[in-house]
Amino acid sequence: MLAKKLVTAQKRGETRALCLGLGMVACSMMIYFFIGITVVPFHTKSVWTTETICKLLKVNIKDQVLCPNSEGSEDVFPYPCLQVWVNLTACGKEVMLYEMEDTLERNPKCSYVPDKLKNSEEVKALIEKITSNFKKYPTFPCYYDPGGTQTNVILSRLYTPKNLLFAFLWPTLMFTGGCLIIFLVKISQYVSVLSAWQ
Repeated sequence: MLAKKLVTAQKRGETRALCLGLGMVACSMMIYFFIGITVVPFHTKSVWTTETICKLLKVNIKDQVLCPNSEGSEDVFPYPCLQVWVNLTACGKEVMLYEMEDTLERNPKCSYVPDKLKNSEEVKALIEKITSNFKKYPTFPCYYDPGGTQTNVILSRLYTPKNLLFAFLWPTLMFTGGCLIIFLVKISQYVSVLSAWQ
């Protein structure tokens, strides 16, 4: 009677372990799919792939800038427009610097576009701080397009290969753990069947 209860409990434990392993594998596959449709396209579309050194040439702050919005009409942005011009050492050209890839899409006239446009005083103080940092450190690393399709440069990439690797690390660990659990359960079942035959 005790042996029968022990076998039943062992089968329940194996079933739960198998469900856990399969759930981990399924979750990791869903995360792989999510990363594949969100992060990977941003990484592959970016043309600013080569790192070089940029030297600051000039910094301009305009009070207002006209920029077309999504409907196509022109609206005045309620924040100062920061324009940073640098000397690209790889080509020896004067080019405009943008913060990231999406900055160019959001407003091609400004090097920096704040995320929140609610408090104009905070945005102004932030832009002045960025300007003073550029003047304090006039030489810094930046990214440019070696193919020449984009003549401007960016300060930092949204998704570097290191970020992409880190994004794939956790689902890979989850997938490996799930496969390991399934493998151990199958080995345990095989050993129990083998011992029952003997």
